[in-house]
Amino acid sequence: MSSLANVEELERALLARAQALAEEYLERARRSRDRILDEENERLRLREEREVLVAKALAERTYRRQVQRAELTRQEEFEHLRWTLIRNVMNALPEQLAHIARDEERYLPILAQFLAHAAHAIKHEDLVCEINATDLHRLHARWDTFARTAVPDCHITLHHEPRHCSGGLLLRTTDDRIRVDNTFEGRLARMEEQLERVIQDCLFATAGSTAGVARSLF
Repeated sequence: MSSLANVEELERALLARAQALAEEYLERARRSRDRILDEENERLRLREEREVLVAKALAERTYRRQVQRAELTRQEEFEHLRWTLIRNVMNALPEQLAHIARDEERYLPILAQFLAHAAHAIKHEDLVCEINATDLHRLHARWDTFARTAVPDCHITLHHEPRHCSGGLLLRTTDDRIRVDNTFEGRLARMEEQLERVIQDCLFATAGSTAGVARSLF
């Protein structure tokens, strides 16, 4: 499997997980929407009945104003709910990445592909790699073999100090003038807008549109 294919596989996995989490929160959103509508409709019904007893004409005018205000309130609540659900899904993604990082058999090939991808992007023969403390412990003794297997035509030194990240790596030139941030946090930041669009589509699109989004992820 090519370097690009492995990187794309992780990105598809992230998008697929975002879709799964979005579908979970969609059901919660539907229940919240029904509750909001039921409560508001009941309040409007009771208020209408009381005001009709006082004066039908006045009640009708008041009712129309209240419906308009209620609609604005619902729109505000829905918008807040939309934003909250998207952030909930986004906030859950780092834990999914951390789970991948704990699975060494699955994670180390991804790390090797990140290394090869970054080295190819920098195109320099002498580079420095920074990884987190867990990966430093895993790879310190076998780094030369790991690095040569991933990038045979490049000398990559493992930085002795751990980098603060949940996984992935940062590759840079020895003078630190060129760097590629392939940490999980760096990749999530670059994909943030794309992920948010996928999540919003899954939460608020029609069933047909949601299926289209799912197909696009694979």
